[in-house]
Amino acid sequence: MITEPTPAPLWQPTPESVAAAQVTRFQAWAAEHHGAPADGGYPALHRWSVDALDTFWAAVAEWFDIRFATPYEQVIGDRTMPGAQWFTGATLNYAEHALRTGEDPDRAELPALLHVDETQQQTTISWRELRHQVGGLAAHLRELGVRPGDRVSGYLPNVPQAVVALLATAAVGAVWTSCAPDFGARSVLDRFQQVEPVVLFAVDGYRYGGKTHDRTGVVAELRRELPTLRAVVHVPLLGTECPEGALDWDALVGGTTEPDFTHVPFDHPLWVLYSSGTTGLPKAIVQSQGGILLEHVKQLGLHCDLGPEDRFFWYTSTGWMMWNFLVSGLLVGTTVVLYDGSPAHPGTDAQWDVAERTGTTLFGTSAAYVMACRKADVHPGRDHDLSRLKCVATTGSPLPPAGFRWLHDEVGHDLWIASVSGGTDVCSCFASAVPTLPVHIGELQAAGLGTDLQAWDPQGNPVIGEVGELVVAGPMPSMPVRFWNDPDGSRYRESYFETYPGVWRHGDWITLTDRGTVIIHGRSDSTLNRQGVRMGSADIYEVVERLPEIRESLVVGIEQPDGGYWMPLFVHLAEGASLDDDLRLRIKQAIRADLSPRHVPDEIIEAPGVPHTLTGKRIEVPVKRLLQGSRLDKAVNPGSVDDIDVLRFYERFAARDHD
Repeated sequence: MITEPTPAPLWQPTPESVAAAQVTRFQAWAAEHHGAPADGGYPALHRWSVDALDTFWAAVAEWFDIRFATPYEQVIGDRTMPGAQWFTGATLNYAEHALRTGEDPDRAELPALLHVDETQQQTTISWRELRHQVGGLAAHLRELGVRPGDRVSGYLPNVPQAVVALLATAAVGAVWTSCAPDFGARSVLDRFQQVEPVVLFAVDGYRYGGKTHDRTGVVAELRRELPTLRAVVHVPLLGTECPEGALDWDALVGGTTEPDFTHVPFDHPLWVLYSSGTTGLPKAIVQSQGGILLEHVKQLGLHCDLGPEDRFFWYTSTGWMMWNFLVSGLLVGTTVVLYDGSPAHPGTDAQWDVAERTGTTLFGTSAAYVMACRKADVHPGRDHDLSRLKCVATTGSPLPPAGFRWLHDEVGHDLWIASVSGGTDVCSCFASAVPTLPVHIGELQAAGLGTDLQAWDPQGNPVIGEVGELVVAGPMPSMPVRFWNDPDGSRYRESYFETYPGVWRHGDWITLTDRGTVIIHGRSDSTLNRQGVRMGSADIYEVVERLPEIRESLVVGIEQPDGGYWMPLFVHLAEGASLDDDLRLRIKQAIRADLSPRHVPDEIIEAPGVPHTLTGKRIEVPVKRLLQGSRLDKAVNPGSVDDIDVLRFYERFAARDHD
């Protein structure tokens, strides 16, 4: 039998960096104190973390010095999903851990937050100042009658005030939830009305793409439509006067009040995140103080290798789980970089400019941004001082192989490229960055510690080297404790556990390779299945969008009543390009040569754009439903779409076949 040679990695860590990585030091310590394998590197550590789940998480809690105000009785009892109980009996507080670096007099004046806006003006907030602002605001929340379990909402951009409001909410044991101010009133109400907040923090407006966007009208509507509000806090980002009946932000955060932390049970709600809500009300996903704390110190400390000397920047908004993940950089003493503005203003290289100005060491962005930089002929390594940058991480969609090569060539040959994949549902990664493993083009480095990640065939059998459903066969601490307004848990079970009872099915197609890496093929609910050959949409996009004429694309597969299968490809063209016979031929040839002749599209259609969710993910399933004859209001929740006019193009196109 001839065995295919293993391709050489794009990047490998040096022996010195492997020895210095926190995950290496953790493994040696866990071997001495908890029975972890001393040899075998990360693969052996991962196997142990899954097989000895309770011992692993006890070790994580000890390594990161988690402060249990009340000690836990056991790490995990019944492992049944959903409903696994973690660290029973324990009490703690997330905000206490996020702010404890400020307790050290030698570090209190160092920066906790660096805030940058489109003008590239930089604001620094020290650890001491952050503690005092959180302490003052938490005291005022208690005066307003906010108690553990109450919901506190934010209609805020990625600014320091949002971080302070989140931490003050957590400090009092209340439950945080937020939307970005580019969300319209209906989208916000679809989310906030579910959880009935008692306090709303809201900006008067925001700046994006060089323009000012007034949101006072939206805020007034939110106040009218949220009857449970006891207080509204005005955050004057545009400098407007405080509206009648609202409280002024500056009056609540002055002084030198040290924070007081309410210790709550491990599974007490920390925040509510929301699914994209493309087909109905967004799911209101509840995650716990303890579960997020443990999962995030593991991800940020062991996987991202972040610590007090680092600066952590991820381009995100407060409406995406990556904002919550970014704020958790504070848990490991890292300086968090907040950027409020367009990802590409005044130029496509705007995010690289932020990384340079702030001395970022780990820069997170989207795969789409990387590919946009490649197409725009941006040269970050040449035009910016990125000497402190160790790692570029991407998520949101799979990073195509061309994106790996571009980062390697244009940012740095010694750059650690970490394409990761997870979900809002766990506010974390299933396939993670690992500082001690090589990087292979087009592949995610490994499953995360404590994550029993597997690929399953339709019969529920694990497969290696084949495309399968992404499943997690064991519980993770940050899995939702419940959905809001789902009293019997039926919606929660239907979302993840209906296909394989007791096993989390996430809805992605993946391949686990025999060397432990992970390849993401796209959503399994929009899989392209032609003549029995399954393919993820991401594979099509990677090939098609290599062509310089294609800005973005969208592909769906339509099962037809006569048993046929129609697969159209929609293309959003780059400026100046035209969809002529030559371009159509080159698209088809690229797919035939690089992927599969069975997945050459039946029709290639020029579109004015590709619709996305408000967090930037391509909307495939609603487009498929439109093409199958659904009305737009039945196929999608309009408030969940970034540009409804773009989606109306697909509605009009669908009407062509249903007239």
